[in-house]
Amino acid sequence: MTQGSSQPAGFGGETVAGIAQRVRTRAQSAREVTEAALARIDALNPTLNAFVAWDADGALAQADAIDQRIAKGEDVGPLAGVPMGVKDLEAVEGFVTSFGSALHVNDAPATADSVHVARYRAAGAVIIGKTNTPEYGHKGATDNVPFGATRNPWSTDHSPAARPVGRPPHWPRAWCRWPPGPTAAARSGFRPHSAGSPDSSRPPGGSRSPAVRCPARGLLSANGPMALRASDSAYALDVVVGPDPRDPLSLPHPGQSWAAAVATAEAPERVVWSPTFGFADVDDEVMEACTAAVRALESAGTEIIEVESIFDADPVTSWLVLWVVSRFKAQGHLIDTTEFEQLSESIKPHIMLGSRVTGVEHARAHDDVYRLNALLEDAFDKAPLILSPTTAGRVPKLGHDGTINGVEQQGWVQFTYGINMTRNPAGSVCAGLDRDGLPIGLQVIGRQRADAEVLGAMAVLEDVIGCHADPAS
Repeated sequence: MTQGSSQPAGFGGETVAGIAQRVRTRAQSAREVTEAALARIDALNPTLNAFVAWDADGALAQADAIDQRIAKGEDVGPLAGVPMGVKDLEAVEGFVTSFGSALHVNDAPATADSVHVARYRAAGAVIIGKTNTPEYGHKGATDNVPFGATRNPWSTDHSPAARPVGRPPHWPRAWCRWPPGPTAAARSGFRPHSAGSPDSSRPPGGSRSPAVRCPARGLLSANGPMALRASDSAYALDVVVGPDPRDPLSLPHPGQSWAAAVATAEAPERVVWSPTFGFADVDDEVMEACTAAVRALESAGTEIIEVESIFDADPVTSWLVLWVVSRFKAQGHLIDTTEFEQLSESIKPHIMLGSRVTGVEHARAHDDVYRLNALLEDAFDKAPLILSPTTAGRVPKLGHDGTINGVEQQGWVQFTYGINMTRNPAGSVCAGLDRDGLPIGLQVIGRQRADAEVLGAMAVLEDVIGCHADPAS
């Protein structure tokens, strides 16, 4: 097993379904696909640092087992031979779950997969290793003390962040919005699929992907796949959606194939377009690209209903209360210990702030979840989908926050955390590229449980906009 900085590499324009089909029909072996993925890791990870641990021998052994089963005529599953990396916030048997923290790099390896990962493995996926994350997924840039910074495959001076790199990860229900490490890996074509937990990039606040009915991780996040296309995400989501009896918040199976829904999707009759949600200060380049993308959809026959205000105020305060309390719950016992000093400097204030939140403040923040959902429903009365920029600012350079018109701002992900709070399905598609050649995201939000509609609209937008944000292609 190899431990250390690493990053992704590519399958170019390949689809998840295409890889699995070739493996199932023996047009290509699972070993050959896995070898290609490992070669890409060896080639790109030293630069991108997306993978923090991988097991080449173990991955090849998984692939060989899949090939042997196929040779016997067995059905190995819809993800036959598809290589995957898992964000290092989630358990994978045989790997340490470091959470991007110096406190956990020497923990014992997990003895079992998470429910999420186990479902992928049972469907034939080859689990290669773990991808990088900010410590405990607490911020919008992927860097940490033990493994360092992950670099954006579009521009290695930038972080992959929780940024819309062309909607790599497509995810619903606060859809695991793309976690930084996995995103870089998916974007660079490392492997065509990543398993992400939305405790990522702005943990519960700034990912954007679909994993609504996957086993959840809490109020502000859910687990789910990240891929280059909406169709890939839908294909993988069909494998993992469904309830987990150990999770009282998990949802019943949607009763339909999301991949099939995406394959037959047509341009929506109407959508709400909210450029600022009523509170956000948006970067000019972001606004220009998103507006052009919306107009392209209009040219395809969709009625655009512009609504300036959806939320009556920035929900950041309530989101922050929920987030810092969760951090205090998890790491508050470390305050005034030597272990606390090993935490990243950026997460310590979150923990301390969480220690000062009152029970009433916490309850009011939970009340805001319902209030924000009601405000969204007012907008959904006008159209079944809402479009907005995915983030208000441009992707951050390494060691910095994202920028809005050249000014660094912590709130550059303003459009994401409110939707994570309500847990509506949402995803991001590439609206265009900024002057640095970095993708700009357009967010697609649906009503509760409307994951299929969101995925379908994303697939349509990918074709209409024509911004195929894949640095490997």
